[in-house]
Parts: sequence; C-alpha cells; structure tokens
Amino acid sequence: MKIIRYADMDAMLMRCMETSGVGETVRAILADVAQNGDAALIAYGEKFDGAKLESLQVSQAEIDEAMAAIEPALKKAMETAAENIRIFHSAQRREGFCLRNPDGTYMGQKVTPIEKVGLYIPGGTASYPSTVFMNAIPAKIAGCSEIVMVSPPNKEGKIAAPILAAAKMAGVTKVFKVGGAQAVAALAYGTQSVPKVDKIVGPGNAYVAEAKRQVFGRVNIDMIAGPSEILVVADGTCNPAYVAADLLSQAEHDALACAVLVTDSMALAEAVSDEVERQLSLLPREAIARKAIEGNSQIIVTDDLLSAVEAANELAPEHLELCVDDPENYLPYVRNAGSVFMGKFCPESLGDYIAGPNHTLPTSGTARFSSPLSVDDFIKKTQYTYYTREALAKVAGDIAVFARAEGLEAHARAALIRME
Repeated sequence: MKIIRYADMDAMLMRCMETSGVGETVRAILADVAQNGDAALIAYGEKFDGAKLESLQVSQAEIDEAMAAIEPALKKAMETAAENIRIFHSAQRREGFCLRNPDGTYMGQKVTPIEKVGLYIPGGTASYPSTVFMNAIPAKIAGCSEIVMVSPPNKEGKIAAPILAAAKMAGVTKVFKVGGAQAVAALAYGTQSVPKVDKIVGPGNAYVAEAKRQVFGRVNIDMIAGPSEILVVADGTCNPAYVAADLLSQAEHDALACAVLVTDSMALAEAVSDEVERQLSLLPREAIARKAIEGNSQIIVTDDLLSAVEAANELAPEHLELCVDDPENYLPYVRNAGSVFMGKFCPESLGDYIAGPNHTLPTSGTARFSSPLSVDDFIKKTQYTYYTREALAKVAGDIAVFARAEGLEAHARAALIRME
C-alpha cells in the first residue's frame, strides 16, 4: 500500500458514487417500466440476469424451501444477528409530544410510520442476508404496514436462499425477483405485480444509485450509496495482521472500495503494508480486493493520534475503527463517521453482521451531514396546532403585520376576519 504523510493526504480519497455516465440508460429503463410494467421487468430479467421468469413474485413455497435449505449454523447466526438488531433499533423509537398552554392553546407533533417501503437487496457477486435484516427490521419496528423487497435472481430465476430466509425472519411482506434500475422503477411507479411504495432504501450499483436519484421526489429514498469505505486509526502497538485484515474486509467488497490506515507509527505503517500484500494472496476475491487496495487506498502517517482522528474527520468515512488503547478517550473528538468501532477487538465485520447497530451507512464523505439508516428513516412527523378565538385575538395583529410585510394581504385577512 502507498504510504504518505498527513500533509500530502488526498482529501478526495473517499469519493462519491459516479453515476453521470449511466443517466440516460437509467432514464430509458425508468420510462419503459413506467409504461410497460411487468412486461418490461420480465424482459430486463432475461436481458440482464439471464433469467426467464414466469412470475415476478417469490412464492410461499420458495420461501419455505429457502428456510429449509439454511444450514443450522447459519440459521443460528442469523437469529443472533436479528435479535441484536431488534434490540438496538427498538431503542430508536420516537414518541410524539404535545405542548399545552394555560390559555387552552396547544401544539404538538405526531409520529406516523411510512405505510409502504421498498427494500433493494443486491445480488450479483455476493448475497447479503445481513442487508435484509438491517433494512427490514427497522422498518418493522417503525410500524410500516407493507415492506416490499426486490432482489435480482440468478439464471435459474431464483433468489439466494439466505436472502429469502432473512426476509421471512425479518417480516418482509412481499419479495420480487427483479434487480437493477428496473427494480427501483417498479417500486417507484408500481406495476401489475409490484406495488408502488412511498420510500425506497437499500444499497446497489451505479445504475441503482442513479435510478434512486432520478425517482426521488416521486418517492423518498434513504441515500445515494457509494463504494464501501473503511478508515482505521491505529497506534504503534496494534497487531499489523489485525489491521490488514480489517482493511481487506472492505476492499474485497468492490474494486472501487476504499481502505485507509491512519497511524502515528511509520513502523506500523510499513508492517501493515507488507501484511496486506501477504493476506491478499489468501483471499478468494483477491482480484477485486487488489484493485481496491492499489487504486483507491492509502496509509497516512501523522505526528500523533489526535491528528490521526482529525484526518478521519476530514475524510468522513463510512466505517471508522479506533484501533487504539482507551478508545473512549478519542471518541469525543470524532465528528464525521458513519459508524465507529472501538478498541483492538472490534473489527468492522462485527458491525456488518452481529453487533446490532445498522450497517447501511453514509458513504463518500456524506457522514459530514447524514446518518446511518435507522427507525427514523421509516417514520414521518406531522405537526398540529390548536388556538381558541381569544388566543388568536392576542396575535392577529402580529400575523397581519408579518403578512403585509411580505406582501400577502390574504394571509393578513385570514387572521383579521375572525376578529370582526
């Protein structure tokens, strides 16, 4: 891995998902699905996935078959993960409030679940039942009445058994065999089979990201997800094998993934660089991970650990590991990160699967202003206000002054007419 000094750090290392080159293709797919519905989805399934589908919806028999096919060890791990995710996200439940005044007026806010949500679950080079849990469980806790999942099928027209099993365990309402931009279109516009939803969440490739961008406004979306990122802040006492393994855990996701080590120790930097090269050769996905390491990743050496944390703040990574002694001493200095993993025995993969906090996180530096997926993403808030005639009389003049200052006479009269 390339080793540089903090002063030479590339502030654009964590870069955005580039979707501009696929915009026209996606626009055409969206229009096709909007006009032709299921017929377009079936045609795209054959074109892009090599699957000849007679039905888009996954049947109950297919779900039962998937549940039976799951190995006991995987099922146990999935049950542990689901329970931990439920515990963590249940603490995020938000209540409304009502503020009552002595004069009889009151105002407040009510919290209502979004009725219909769509989950996009990637397929292709890997299957991600963990992503089903991370998206569906918060929606279920929020109280969404319909949770619709889409995921691309294989050439046999099947969705991987672990994904279907996770959908069943998490309370997904319906599952459809469709992926790519066409799946986003189906959720946004609705088809003969796929119901229209109010919000679409979940990660995907550049076509999925661009499709979500284009349908935003017709439906809501969670975020535009870019390639996976990890930044490890490590002191000189860290085991370089641990650090290298953590960097590679994200590099193997995608050739565009980004893995960064920031350390105050040049000796550790050199040892980790050597260890990354050694471990790369052991990975089944070596070709993907190597492209990510050689093309998008760096080791940055700082003068001290506080400078290392500041470098992390500048890059605003999706995943931040504080691989240091007493990590709680450094957490207050972290301002920009999607999810923080604290200590030398807290690998990022713990958060991907088992710990409970969400793994759908802001990427591409957007942790500067956005947050991990949560129960909040599946609710909406409505304000309400009640005034008596007497209470309105006290402020009607003020309303009129404000309204006339803005040139809105009808606004002023709406208040004053009630006082005549």
